[in-house]
Parts: sequence; C-alpha cells; structure tokens
Amino acid sequence: MFTAADPGRTRLRVSLRAVLGIGLAVTVCAAAGLPLPASITGGLAALLALFTVADPTVRGQAATTALLPAVGLPVLALASALHGLPLLRDAAWLALVLAGVYARRWGPRGHALGIFAFMMFFTAQFLHAVPGALPRLTAAVLLSVGTAAGIRFGLWCVERGTAPPAAPAPPAGRGLARHTTRQAFQATAACAFATAAGELLSYERWYWAVGAAWWIFVNTASRGETLVRGFRRVFGTVTGLVAGLLVAVPVHGAPAPTAALVAVCVFGIFYSAPLSYSWMMFFVTVMAGLLYGLLGVLHPGLLGLRLAETGVGALGAALAVALVLPVTTHAVTDHWVRRALHAVHACTTAASRRLAGDEAADPAPRVAELEAILGRVRMALAPLVHPLNPLRARGARARTVLALLDECVRETRGLATVAAHPDASHDTRLTEACARVETAVHTLLGAVPAPTHTPPPASHPPHPAAERALTHLHTLEHTLTALAVPLKA
Repeated sequence: MFTAADPGRTRLRVSLRAVLGIGLAVTVCAAAGLPLPASITGGLAALLALFTVADPTVRGQAATTALLPAVGLPVLALASALHGLPLLRDAAWLALVLAGVYARRWGPRGHALGIFAFMMFFTAQFLHAVPGALPRLTAAVLLSVGTAAGIRFGLWCVERGTAPPAAPAPPAGRGLARHTTRQAFQATAACAFATAAGELLSYERWYWAVGAAWWIFVNTASRGETLVRGFRRVFGTVTGLVAGLLVAVPVHGAPAPTAALVAVCVFGIFYSAPLSYSWMMFFVTVMAGLLYGLLGVLHPGLLGLRLAETGVGALGAALAVALVLPVTTHAVTDHWVRRALHAVHACTTAASRRLAGDEAADPAPRVAELEAILGRVRMALAPLVHPLNPLRARGARARTVLALLDECVRETRGLATVAAHPDASHDTRLTEACARVETAVHTLLGAVPAPTHTPPPASHPPHPAAERALTHLHTLEHTLTALAVPLKA
C-alpha cells in the first residue's frame, strides 16, 4: 500500500488534508464548549464530508457538501427521537437503508448523501443519543461540516484544476434490473438480517452488524464482488482488533496519545481507501477502539463483540446477494470488459482523426475514461483473481484479461502522446494501422460501427514520432487479438 504509485502525490495530499480538516473540526467543537460525544459526532461528520463527496467538479463537490446537513440532521433527529422505541427505530433505519442505496441512481451526489444519512443514524446508535442531546449534536455537525468545507474548498483545494474523470456508471436497466434498485433491496434484506442477529448478540452494540452489512454494499455490483468485499471487511476487522488490543487498550482513553493515534488512523483511512479495503477497515477498527477508549467503555470483550457483529453483517450481505435478485460475476465482468473495449475503440478513433489532420480531435480524454473503466474492470474481476477462488482456470483467464487490458491502456496512452506531435501525421501507414486496430475491436465486440477514415495526407519521409505511433498501434493490434482467447473462453 505504502509503495503504490501516487501520481502527483494526490493521495498523500488528500490524506494530510483530511487529518487537518478533521482535527480542526474537533478543535472547533471543543472550543465551542461542546461535550465529548458531540465532538466525536463532529469529527465523524467532517470525515464523511471529506471522504464521501466525490463529484467530478469542485463546484459540484461544494454543492453536495452544503446539502449534507440538510439530509443528515433530520435523520439524526429521527434516530434520537426513536431511541427508546426499538421496533420503530429498526423499521425507520431499514427504510433509510432502502432510500440511501436507491439514491445512488443519481450519481456521486446521491451516493454521498445516502451514506451521510445512514451514518448519522449509526452515530445516534453509537452514542445512544436522546432528544436532549440533539441541540449539541446539531451544532457539532454544522460546525464540523463548515470547517471541513473551509479546508477543502478554501485553504487546501487539492482538486482545483485537476478534477478526476467521473466514475463509470454501473450497468443500466429498468425496474428490478436496474443496479441501484436491485442493490437497494439486497442491502435492506442484509441489514434486516443484521439487525435481528445483531440484537441477539448484543442489545447495546447490535448496530455494528448493520453498519458492516451496509458498507459491504458500497461500490459493489455482483455477487462475487460483494462476497470478496465481505471477506476483506472481516479480515481488516480481525487485524484491526489485534492492533486495538496492543494499542487502544493500553492507552485506555488518555487524551493526548489517543488524539495522535486517531490522526494516524484518519491518515491511514484516506491513504489506503483507493487501494485496499482491508487496510482501510484495519484503520477504521483501530480508530473505533480508540474512540471507545475516550468514552470510557473499552475492554477486550467489547472488541470481541465487534468481530462477532462484523461477521453477522458479512453473513447477512452474503445471504442477500445469493438469494435476493442475484447478479452473477460473469454478467458484470462482461459488461465492464465490453465498456473497456469500446473505450479503446474511441481512443483509437480520436487518434486516427488527429493523425489525419483533425486538430479538434483529442484522444487524451478518452484515455482518461479508459483508465477509469479499467479500475472498474479490476473490481469486477476481483472475485476471480482472489487467492481463495477455487475456480483456478477462470482465475487464470481473468488475470490474462487484466494483463492484456493493462497493455491496451499503456499503448493508447503512448498513442495519445504521439498523436499530439505536429509532424506525426505525415505518414500514410498510421491511418491504415488505426483501421486494423479498430477492426480488431470490432471483431471482439461484434457491435462497433465500421470506422470512417479521412483520406490520408500525401506521403512524407518517415518521422520518429510516426514510427513511435506505429509501434503503439502494432502492439495494440496484437494485444486485442490476444484478448480473443480468454474472452471467448
């Protein structure tokens, strides 16, 4: 994780900004005279504001951040009002789960608002919030979200001018075939199971099971992805609990060392989240233990209960994706691999037009789109390449597909760089090579329209940039041809 590539040190800067933003938010809450539970609520609100908001533009991120309190505070009030009414509380939370997951159909904003609403209900259970505490909790949320926004959009705007491409949309559909609708029912069923089983384990800490079930469904699309994510959550929780026994229990809520360790955990959560769900859960689990220490309720038995509740949540998620509107890993991987091939076709088409003299054609945005889609392909294929996958032949084919798609990305990136060269188009061989690449994609997909090429310019002496472009195109053609074997299998 700590040796993975970090272009522009973006992950490092985002992680350091999170430590600053959350630390300052908690400091502001404390300076305002709010009690410890309210400060913890504020810190969590700041963390969510910095972690979940992922609109593709800074303006969109600011708008979503401003909406967080409008969605979260009514939920916090509802959870506090239902504190002494278990049946109504459980029914309200399940309804919120259904609505929160369904809201993902509206993209990153719906996704962030759904998570924030869910976590406000979770926070009320974590702190056993009652209506009398609501004014202080409300003040903490407003102060913390405002502080986090000031850091993110004022003092340290990492995204300004470098907004990442929008995340690829999940498979489309209608009714129950729509991804967000189907997953909303799956998550609700999983959380219903987690609620019932979690309350059998502990009447006070049952909500950990519901939280585990909910988060397993974030950024998953198939049965296999959900099962792998559940395994990683349990694994990260186990390792985090071991670390908690070694770190959080001895500290036992001492303010200064606890604050320092929580800052380390916050950095670890943000730094590891794009790379490893297990590492992220490790830091989340250690941080939860430290917070329990601050509240004065930490003991080894509580950490063991946390593991049991996490296992119940993972089991609920596994049952839900297996029994409620299941979607196979094959269906999802096929969708994303086809999306990747379409993106390769778009890259090559743009490069072909640019090489033929069309100055308006720019393959660079297409390459960025392809890289984003490849990240989604990795998630879809994760169940097949997981070490515990018993289907070794399918796993080997999946690894081959990933390796070849990686090669496609490298070659299209190089092609886009060369296509921008002003003299690269002076070679008739380039348009012919682009046509062969597009034919290879057409052969794999069987649904891409035949490309229409601008007539090539007059022949000129070979140019070094043109030779590099030809190398990229030839390698891309051979890679696409090689893809036919694992994909057809």
